Formats: sequence, structure tokens, C-alpha cells
Amino acid sequence: MSRFYILLFIIAFASCDYGAIERSELQEGDILFQDLDCGAACDAIEKVTQGANGLNFSHCGIVVNVDGAMKVVEAYGSVQAVAVDEFMERSKDPHGYPKVVVGRVQEEDKELAAKSASAAKQYIGKPYDKEFKMGDGKYYCSELMYEVYKTANDDKEYFPLNKMTFKEPDSSNFMPFWVEYYQKLGTPIPEGEPGINPGAISRSGLLRIILIK
Repeated sequence: MSRFYILLFIIAFASCDYGAIERSELQEGDILFQDLDCGAACDAIEKVTQGANGLNFSHCGIVVNVDGAMKVVEAYGSVQAVAVDEFMERSKDPHGYPKVVVGRVQEEDKELAAKSASAAKQYIGKPYDKEFKMGDGKYYCSELMYEVYKTANDDKEYFPLNKMTFKEPDSSNFMPFWVEYYQKLGTPIPEGEPGINPGAISRSGLLRIILIK
């Protein structure tokens, strides 16, 4: 990444505890937040959520050491472990850089982050939660982050849950995408139910947002 490009990010992240690291400096327990280009679904997620510093995040995963290699455990189709480079290459900005930032716990919680990474391995192979409902044995991306950190934290919540909404911003109307989505699933929209999203985790105040060079 050019110094000029990093400078632009510094300006955008002026209110954050900003830093920039190489991919090789990723640590177990880091959460990677991604502006994933997956079409209408990602657009709908980003429209009803807000990420740190106004960035759009529609996906996230946790960095884990699997058999001596740093990987990302994510709920993407199912809960799986993928190479860091594979995760990074899914979406790029107009300059060709991955649309990914790192969320890292404060120094006093480093042990918790390592425990969370270890806990994430237990979830590999679990099914994806298409309904976005907590506690059903299936997991969507940010739900997985919530659960692994909670598990590592002696079953005490680390990232707070929020009331989910699927409505147009500043409106009482559901977004057409979500209406059609849940009609196809044959289940009610879980409006107002407890849940979590990548943006909310990034804004929790528990993480430092760091750029990847």
C-alpha cells in the first residue's frame, strides 16, 4: 500500500486508535471486518447497520492458528477455516486493495482473544444460520464472533447484543429484500429480536481498528 493511500486512511480513521500492520502481524483472536461485495444481500445488511468510522461491513471472521498456519474461521456457507489471503481477496476497492480492516482487543484482553481463537475451532463444520436467529445451533458471521468470545469469557457476554432491524432507515417499512428473503425461507422476519452484526462489533469500543498494509 502506498504511503499516500495510507495517509487517506489515517484521515478517515482520525477518531480511532489508528495503526497499520502487515498480514504477517495478524494475531490470534483478531477479528477481520470486510466490506464484502455479495450483491443485494450485502447491500441490505450494510443499509441497516453501521461500521466503525462510517465504513461498511457485511462480513467478519476471526484469525486462528490451525495446524501451524494462520487462517480465518468464518461463517460463510458453513463455519469454515480459510487462508488469510483467500479471505482478503474476496473484495477489493478501486485501487485493488482488500476492503478489510482488523479489530484487535485491548492489551489487557489478549489472553481472552487467544482463548476465543481456540474456541472458534470447535465450531468448524457447523451450519450457516440463514434465519439470523440466536441460539439455534447455526451461526451467521457476527453471531459466531459473539459466541466464541462469550465461550472464552467463561460464558459471559463480551460483545453486547442489540435489537435487530430489517426496516428501511428512518421508516416503519421493511426493506423489500428482507421481505422476499424471509418469504422464501417461510419464516417471520425476526424484527426486534436480539442479534448482532459486524458493524456493531466494530463499534463496540472493545476493539482497536487497525488497517492492513
